[in-house]
Amino acid sequence: MEQSPVLVDVQQSVATLTLNRPDNRNSMTPDLLDAFTEAVQRVRKSQGVRCLVLAGSGTTFSSGADFRSQIQRDDGSGRQPNERSFAMYTPFLSVLDIEVPVVGALTGHAVGGGFGLALLCDIRVATRDARYGANFARIGLHPGLGISYLLPRLVGVPRAAELLFTGRLFDGREGVEMGLFTKALPHADVLPEAQRLAAEIAANAPIAVRMMKQSLYRGLACDVRAAAWQEAYAQAATVQTEDAREGIAALLDKRVPQFRNG
Repeated sequence: MEQSPVLVDVQQSVATLTLNRPDNRNSMTPDLLDAFTEAVQRVRKSQGVRCLVLAGSGTTFSSGADFRSQIQRDDGSGRQPNERSFAMYTPFLSVLDIEVPVVGALTGHAVGGGFGLALLCDIRVATRDARYGANFARIGLHPGLGISYLLPRLVGVPRAAELLFTGRLFDGREGVEMGLFTKALPHADVLPEAQRLAAEIAANAPIAVRMMKQSLYRGLACDVRAAAWQEAYAQAATVQTEDAREGIAALLDKRVPQFRNG
């Protein structure tokens, strides 16, 4: 029997949620997104969980949208374009509902929506030689999942502008230098370190830690969902452009895109 697209393992007070479609680079396929929503709900209902580790199987944490499948979610109910864009990210945004700290074990590459998922974690441990970033500009799309909101808050506006406008990718070591990751380690060490860190957090007073998390983000006036909703309008608009069609085709064909719109 095929394993679930998302695995949940609870050991004592630490839960580990693992994206489990390595053959498809843990991309945002409908089955993975639906399983992710269910997994988050399961973690939230689990008694005694004090910290969550979010990981990916294989050599990719998540490659974001599956451009051979879909980049918007349409359930046939007549959703508007921005609603279809937002629906694509709603499962990953459910990470925001987790009251306990979330440690991202970035066990490989995290690009596009996968990078956005990494940003939703409270703490991130990266793979040293993996590639990370928001490559939306290179395929003619506006970012989603709150990336344009979160990234400048994590690395500063000038650095975020450079990363978003160029769409370039960077490795785990550079991510540590810019303050995005706490550590960058060899692939085999990432998950154990994230789980060690989670266990250290879980050993502390759980009520105090949960309240600290609330205070931390309340003090930053952090409303990622509202930002992601606003992004959905811009992303839906860019999805309809010739540049997006060219950018996605070039990505799939592994060639340099030729953008023509002014």
